[in-house]
Amino acid sequence: MSDFGDDDGDAFNDGFENAYDEFEEEQVQFSDQEEEAGNENDEVVHANGANGTHVSLKAEGQDDEMDGGNIVAVNQQNQTARKKTQKELAIPKDRRATTPYMTKYERARILGTRALQISMNAPVLVDLEGETDPLQIAMKELAQKKIPLIVRRYLPDGSYEDWASDELIVEN
Repeated sequence: MSDFGDDDGDAFNDGFENAYDEFEEEQVQFSDQEEEAGNENDEVVHANGANGTHVSLKAEGQDDEMDGGNIVAVNQQNQTARKKTQKELAIPKDRRATTPYMTKYERARILGTRALQISMNAPVLVDLEGETDPLQIAMKELAQKKIPLIVRRYLPDGSYEDWASDELIVEN
């Protein structure tokens, strides 16, 4: 015996079988109404096949139905236009389009990344002069353009530009 009443094998589906049968009848009626409507605008053609309703699209002014051959031809054209590799998406240094100024977001990311590296005992590239705070050391390295990190800027077409942190102009 289950918590929901008698254990007649399928207690969960009680009361839902009739609702499903009604849905199936509505679906059949809907298909019949579509066939009765006919081809008013010649854009959609319905044909009742063995597996149910088949829908094929026709473009304006087109006399024949589109077949699977046209779809295969389009797929073959798309396969020939292959995706570019990561190296092909890179823009060379002489053709960069973005600004040489470091944004505040890039600055924050570089300082945070470098401070984390310094806190995990990465070699410091400037004279410390008593500094112990990793963020202050990272700021000092950025001011002296000694941070060995590269900023990758992605463009809307999927290509990208790489800028070394010593190439970027930092405004404080």
